[in-house]
Amino acid sequence: MPSVYIKTYGCQMNERDSEAVAAQLVAKGYRLASSEATADVILLNTCSVRDAAEQRALNKMTTLSRQLRRKRPEVVLGFLGCMAQSRGQALIDRLPDVDLVLGTQKFHRTAEYLDELLAGRREHVVDISVEEGSEGTIREHLLAGTGPGKAVTAYVSIMQGCNQYCTFCIVPYTRGLERSRSIDSIVEECGELVARGVKEVTLLGQIVTSYGRREMGMSGGRSAFVRLLEAVDRVAGLERIRFTAPHPKGYGDDLVEAYGRLTKLCPSAHLPVQSGSDRVLKLMHRGYSRAHYVGIIEKLRRVRPELGITTDLIVGFPGETEGDFEATVDLVREVEFDQAYLFKYSPRRDTPAAEMPGQLPQEVKDERFQQLLTVVNEVGRRRYEREVGRRVEVLVEGPSRKNAARMEGRTGTNKLVVFEGNDRHWGQVLEMQVVRTGNFTLYGDPAILNLEAPAASERARD
Repeated sequence: MPSVYIKTYGCQMNERDSEAVAAQLVAKGYRLASSEATADVILLNTCSVRDAAEQRALNKMTTLSRQLRRKRPEVVLGFLGCMAQSRGQALIDRLPDVDLVLGTQKFHRTAEYLDELLAGRREHVVDISVEEGSEGTIREHLLAGTGPGKAVTAYVSIMQGCNQYCTFCIVPYTRGLERSRSIDSIVEECGELVARGVKEVTLLGQIVTSYGRREMGMSGGRSAFVRLLEAVDRVAGLERIRFTAPHPKGYGDDLVEAYGRLTKLCPSAHLPVQSGSDRVLKLMHRGYSRAHYVGIIEKLRRVRPELGITTDLIVGFPGETEGDFEATVDLVREVEFDQAYLFKYSPRRDTPAAEMPGQLPQEVKDERFQQLLTVVNEVGRRRYEREVGRRVEVLVEGPSRKNAARMEGRTGTNKLVVFEGNDRHWGQVLEMQVVRTGNFTLYGDPAILNLEAPAASERARD
């Protein structure tokens, strides 16, 4: 059977989609290629959130078509995902060597269309149409058998789409409106993953806290999302639950309370704020104020003082003044995020912000980005240094990506920990002591706690 290579751009949703497509193709008899040089099919799963991501994918496909078509004219080239959804036929008009353009509600048809293309029954396929029920069509996961090498963490997509319409964001136009899966189907999938060795799941949604808001609503003072968390928390054998990405508007008291009640819900929160300026937040159509956001953080830390908190920040939004920017810098110092992901504002076509007055020069964006990055790193370094000497629980995910002779995993607060270990620790939850820090990395020593064997029965909550 043909071999397939998938390259992914963008967020965890895209990673999950690529994983599902790959698993679907393997189930149909396709092989996964180790590189594009040997693949019969090359698929780029694209992102449209920032222009840079689109340009990287376009440049990559241009290079592939030039280099491979001369040597292997039979190779199939395709775009998947958000850019495919937003550009459609225009991608083939621009790059005629592209064979497949598949939108965000059509991932489950990848194998079907590739079969037709490889058999010569179709010359090109462009499918970006809406498909009802697409949020529940693709559940496959790529997992290596058992023992060392198996995946111990997995993404579970619980919904598709977004109804927020932030003025800078193209996602509602590429992913469509919100559509949620049933609680039963999500719980079933989590159970299947646990049976295959998974210890931790991350629930995914464009705005994950909007899950079931229209389909299920509130019940007993609890949102549909909290009721889902409760159901997943009851899955036997599952040890950890995470979720991303939420919206501050979804952090009601019921969700805050769940952090103190659900034993498997990790003490970590990725809570995008985007700006520390109320004026800019209003222009962004975010739907909350700075004070409201800070209030959520204060409530969460009262429930779980050790909570790890990360965020997203945008610099250079249209009309952002020096005062607006300083408000963002001040917010980082006030909240003390463990880490923050910074982005320079990038105009996206057909979004309101792209037409706003006050578009800032690139050099201003660059300068503010570097200033904010310095503060984020300074604050994060202090947060990480506080961990030295503490005992933490680490779910061992496998060899360190930077040094295969070591092992790595994450604490409940989502901090990366590297330690001296071996394959027998794979998939275990180990208690260890933090001995030093690196760049947003902790270094642990399980030997100090005599934990070279499986974890001790009494564990720290981290």
